[in-house]
Parts: sequence; C-alpha cells; structure tokens
Amino acid sequence: MDEHPKKTLVERMYEAAMAGDLDAVDDIFAPGFYSHPMGTTGVEAIRDAWREIRDRYPSLRVVADQIVAEGDTVAVRSTVHGTSQTGEPATLMEMMRIENGRIAELWAASTVKLR
Repeated sequence: MDEHPKKTLVERMYEAAMAGDLDAVDDIFAPGFYSHPMGTTGVEAIRDAWREIRDRYPSLRVVADQIVAEGDTVAVRSTVHGTSQTGEPATLMEMMRIENGRIAELWAASTVKLR
C-alpha cells in the first residue's frame, strides 16, 4: 500500500467517526485492532467509544490538519472542537499502524480538557 491510500484511510476514519457511521468500522479497522490509549482490542470497542464520544460531545468536530505517512505508520495532527467549556480548540496527535489496508494499532496524545 503506498502512502496516499494510507492517508485516505485515515481521512475516511475521521469522516466516519464524525458522521457516527458505525458500519464503516469493519472496513477501516483490522479485526484485532488495538487502541493503546483505551487499552482495548477489537472493533466493538471502537463502536462503543464512537457512540460514547458522540453522546457526550454532540458538537464534536475533529479536523485533520496534517497527515504524514511513512512505511506502515501514519501520523496525524488534528484540531478538536466542541469538547471544552471555554470553546477553545484542543490538539490531538495520533499515530496509527496500517496492516493489510486497515488500521491495526493506535497511539494518541491530546490537550483535550474534557468537561
């Protein structure tokens, strides 16, 4: 898989998450997907997390400002809107390992201050 499809995959993940498209999870994430921040394995954990986040933050909007792909890794710097009481956007940094055209592993760090 070359670099452009990896970036497209990550963009698709953000679009699906923002739209609440839970059916897209199976196409975007590997069956054994592991989230280091959540400490969970599998796509059902992603569906649960997306539901919870959308319920808690209905005005949430994540904008991928920069996507860099190298080898099997994609790094993303995003701006997160709709999670703070002050209205100030936060920064989200994520790294994902891509395997067989799907996201297999995720690491993340954020300045998000949850209510």
